[in-house]
This record gives sequence, structure tokens and C-alpha cells, in this order.
Amino acid sequence: MAAKPMTKGQILDHLSKKTGATKKLSGQFLDELVALSYKEAKKSFTIPGLGKLVVVNRKKRMGRNPATGATMVIPAKKVLKFRIAKAAKDAVL
Repeated sequence: MAAKPMTKGQILDHLSKKTGATKKLSGQFLDELVALSYKEAKKSFTIPGLGKLVVVNRKKRMGRNPATGATMVIPAKKVLKFRIAKAAKDAVL
């Protein structure tokens, strides 16, 4: 059975122990980092050593309606992607 991912509470507890800050301060930092990443994602937001959020333009393409099997055009749109840093890939893989 696979290990469960850390919860927000577990992350805050770990950060507070490692930095010597309170859990409340760690929570405020994490919330501010997330808010900043949302705000700056349009210009590409980088977290050094982890990766970057980038907006990518997808072209229109042909697809299928899974219910009917009919072909249809999927319109072009912008999507948000997270690109993992090479250092993070090397550390995990």
C-alpha cells in the first residue's frame, strides 16, 4: 500500500520544528507563498529548487465525445502547468 501524502497540518508542524517558528507563523508563510504564486503565475512563478508555474497556450485539436464517439473540435485555451526543476527530479528519481 502506498504511503499517504502529508497533510497541511503535518507540513506546518514539520516547518515549525525545523525553523523554530510557531505553527501559526509557518501557516501564514505558506498561505502567503500560495497567494503570491497565484498572483504571479501569469508571468511565470519560480520556486528555486522545486519548479515553476507557467501559462501555456494549447492549440485547438480534434477529439472524440466519449459518450457518442463523434469527432469534435476541442477549442484552443490557456492552461497552467507546473514544471519540476531538474534538482527535484534528481532528488526524487
